[in-house]
Amino acid sequence: MNLLRFLIPKSHVAYLEETASVRNGLEKLRHHGYSAIPVIAKDGTYVGTVTEGDFLWMIIEQGECAPKLLEKRRVADLIRRNWNPPARVSETMEHLISRLTEQNFVPVVDDRGVFVGIVTRRAVLGSVFLPQVTNNFHRVHDSEIV
Repeated sequence: MNLLRFLIPKSHVAYLEETASVRNGLEKLRHHGYSAIPVIAKDGTYVGTVTEGDFLWMIIEQGECAPKLLEKRRVADLIRRNWNPPARVSETMEHLISRLTEQNFVPVVDDRGVFVGIVTRRAVLGSVFLPQVTNNFHRVHDSEIV
């Protein structure tokens, strides 16, 4: 099975540029109802993922949540390096599924490191396990019909 089957392309994914303000990042998270969002560089390469917790810790460390502060700080300042690393488009499904046990989504990059989209836990579980559950349900209930 190929991970591209489950890919949600970049054009359908909310993401932030690393130069975005913290305020812009918070607004985008809230607008989309996400708890984490990919961050990319101007050249399209994947930089990392930021979470609600990253924003919260920044506010706690600053000791204030003034709008001017949120406009001055950049999303790039919040990124925890090596957290939620991307999968390459050639990644095996076994490795991808292992990663999805830890994260709601895995960012996907091409061979140049350019962000191409995400694979979500929901997409994989829905595609792989939902048909099996449905088939088992029908098999059990069909055998009860006289």
